[in-house]
Amino acid sequence: MTPARAFEIFLTAPPGLELALKDEALALGFSKPKAMPGGVRFRGKWTDVWRANLLLRGTGRVLARVARFQAMHLERLEAQTREVDWNALLRADVPVTVEATCRKSKIHHQGAAAERVACAIEEVTGAPMNGDAAIRIQLRIEDNQCTLSIDTSGELLHKRGYKTFVGKAAMRETMAALFLRQCGYDGSEPVLDPMCGSGTFVIEAAQIAANLAPGHARHFAFERLATFDADIWDDLRTDRSRVTPLRFYGSDRDAGAIRGASENAERAGVAHLTRFETHAVSDLQRPNGPPGLVIVNPPYGARIGTSKQLFGLYGSLGKTLKERFRGWRVGLITTEAGLARATTLPFEDPGPSVAHGGLKVQLWQTGPLP
Repeated sequence: MTPARAFEIFLTAPPGLELALKDEALALGFSKPKAMPGGVRFRGKWTDVWRANLLLRGTGRVLARVARFQAMHLERLEAQTREVDWNALLRADVPVTVEATCRKSKIHHQGAAAERVACAIEEVTGAPMNGDAAIRIQLRIEDNQCTLSIDTSGELLHKRGYKTFVGKAAMRETMAALFLRQCGYDGSEPVLDPMCGSGTFVIEAAQIAANLAPGHARHFAFERLATFDADIWDDLRTDRSRVTPLRFYGSDRDAGAIRGASENAERAGVAHLTRFETHAVSDLQRPNGPPGLVIVNPPYGARIGTSKQLFGLYGSLGKTLKERFRGWRVGLITTEAGLARATTLPFEDPGPSVAHGGLKVQLWQTGPLP
């Protein structure tokens, strides 16, 4: 693989949200993205890798597929690894680590496989091997087919660089962004979260409306690859934010959560667009201005409290929204259909099951409330 040639790029996604990530990749102009279990793939160049890390709100990692071949024994694996033009990809002064997974293959010892690949790369490039290295090479062997990828992101992409306060049972920013997309949110309407915790939905919605790139405040692993061009990267990172008249609202009974959410919004650059208040769901009032989207990730019985105690909370939420939020749409994430139905809101059929913190959640949506 040479720097000028197109190659496969893989975007990781939470299982169940692959189609939403595909839609986001299409909207950002990436070429022919295809959803598959665990993520989305497309073909592109290194500038596409950089853009994907900077602009995609829903992916957890961006992997550059650098080689694919068949190997049924360790010697073949090492020999094929040496055939990759690693000197065009890696820098000799930047440490590397190798991780391997093996499934249904003649090569079944993951540690030995990783060691062979690491040995080949070190001898070809001189790059030192270090388990805590910034550059991670991923080897996946399945049915004797070997895929070598470079993790170009480094830290997971939900780490936008602003959230220091994290509430109970917090949802990652990447997942929140994909649920917003499933709700049809495009930055043209206000958003309100009546159980906002650390403010994730509110901040993501405000950043989308203001056209703030999710990766604008952090660094990435690809900046330490041999393929990196600082001038092109600086141009890609040019501020393209816009002014929006909209406001974004969060509330929670926990005063500590509201303080933390407000501080997160400040660091995220959207404090002037957000309003956070401490009060119960029953005290929720409709904001002035046009209708928009209420999106909420309430407690689930399996994670916080018990489900029996939560039916009253969901019922109160539904009553408040029906009485005060005419014309607003609702998106609700929960583990149990019974809890969603306890709101008595006019939900459509739920979305696909999505893995979240060891549980399976679904997005329930309404049209504009009558």
